[in-house]
This record gives sequence, C-alpha cells and structure tokens, in this order.
Amino acid sequence: MSSIVSAQEVVDLYPGAVPNNKKTEKKETFTSGMFRGVSKPTLEIYLPEKEKATGTAVIIIPGGGYGVVVYQGEGVTNAKQFAKTGIAAFVLKYRLPDDSIMQDKTIGPLQDAQQAIKFVRENAARWGVDANKVGVIGFSAGGHLASTVATHFQKPVIENANNTNLRPDFQIVVYPVISMQDSLTHRDSRRSLLGKTPSKELIDDYSNELQVTTNTPPAYITHAADDKTVDVDNSIVYFESLRHHNVDVEMHIYPKGGHGFIFRQPDWTGPLFLWMKKNKWIQ
Repeated sequence: MSSIVSAQEVVDLYPGAVPNNKKTEKKETFTSGMFRGVSKPTLEIYLPEKEKATGTAVIIIPGGGYGVVVYQGEGVTNAKQFAKTGIAAFVLKYRLPDDSIMQDKTIGPLQDAQQAIKFVRENAARWGVDANKVGVIGFSAGGHLASTVATHFQKPVIENANNTNLRPDFQIVVYPVISMQDSLTHRDSRRSLLGKTPSKELIDDYSNELQVTTNTPPAYITHAADDKTVDVDNSIVYFESLRHHNVDVEMHIYPKGGHGFIFRQPDWTGPLFLWMKKNKWIQ
C-alpha cells in the first residue's frame, strides 16, 4: 500500500438531531480550504495502515478565530501525518459560535468537541482504536477548544446517557488561544465565542489556565515567541498552571515563526512525535 493516506469516511457527529441548533437560512460554505456557517458537524476519518496502527487516536480541531474552520491546512494535512505515524486521526468540523444558528453559542463548539470524544470512544473497536488512548490536538482558536475540552470534561454539555468518559487522554495545543482575560486573549476569538460584553464569570470559565486541576490530561504545547496574532503568554500561563497542578507538560517555544508557523516549518512534528513516543502513545 502506498504511503498516501486518504480519508476512509466522513461521519455525522450526532446520530440524531444536532443539539442547541436553531432553524436558520444560513448555508454552510467551503472555500479556500475553510468552512463557514457550519450547521452539520462531522468527523473525517484517516486510519493508519494496519501494520502501523498503534491504537492511539487523535481528534484534530482546526483553528480560525471561531469565525472559520481552517479545515484543509490545519485539519486534513495533519490528519495524514498522524495516520502515517500509526495514529487514527479524526478531523472535527465543528459549529462556529453564532447566535443566529444556536440557542447558546458559548457552548456550541464545546458540545461538538465533547461529542467527538464520546463518539470515538463508543465506536473505538470499529476503527481499531484503544478507548483509553484518545487525545485532542487544537490549533489557535482550535487550541482554545482543545484546552476547553481538556479542562471542562466534568461538566458535560451534551447528552451522555452511557456516562462515557469525556476526558481526553492527552492534549496537544499549537499556538493556542488559552485565556479570555483582557490582557491575554485574542479579541476576535473572544468576541465570537462569548459576545461583545461577556461577564467576568464567563471570561473566567473560558480562561482555561484558571480551570486546570490535578486531573487535567498531560499536555504538549508549542508556539512561536514572535507570534503577533496570539500572544505566546497564552501558552506560558497554561504551562505554568499545568506545572503547578503537577500535570505532565512539555513545551516547545520557537524564537521565530509567527502565527501559523506549522505551514512554514514542516519539521515541527518531530519533537511532538518524540513526546508521543516517550509517553507510549506511539511505538
């Protein structure tokens, strides 16, 4: 079999009605590798060759400032890399916070991220995945969503009658938005998710550096120090919070590269896969 990996299938994230949805005339669009106006969340599945499969799965959450989903560049491209390395990759096309399509836009993306973990765990055998080796990776605002699902798993915002474990086994955040605090946040991401005048309570709840506990999953963080879009201090405060709660965390900060450095530094996955190897996620 060639090493060119293509998606095996695309599945609807919810078997029935999508929760928290409103009827809308808005249409989902896909242009220049990006989704807008997502109303039907899905998972696109990239499985490794059987002889390479490690049993580990990763849910990939592309960024886009909670305004678009950078699906091709941060989703599909990385899914192929993970699959080649023996990891089953699930690209999440998630709903973007929007009052016109949701009852409560602040929980919409988190519902889809929690549902993705639930869905992958409940169907693990179907894809040769170990239900205890399911992690998340998020980029930019997708890093905010990945760190939200890693710190809010004890508060389900989806129906979970089977009581499926919603805690990711590991988290990887790449040039992430972490904080919603005035001094640190990426303003556009915050406005999209929380609105123009969010309460202090809402800001604190979605400032994930404040939501870390000793049970937060182990983390790999990477960022460029000269990022002008999302301040590297987002990653640094998250690292500090994880460290102070005795959560295993490794961080790689590149001196240069700017926001979206993965598009210009294809070797960025080297230290990440080494971290995964050391932690027995891959062989």
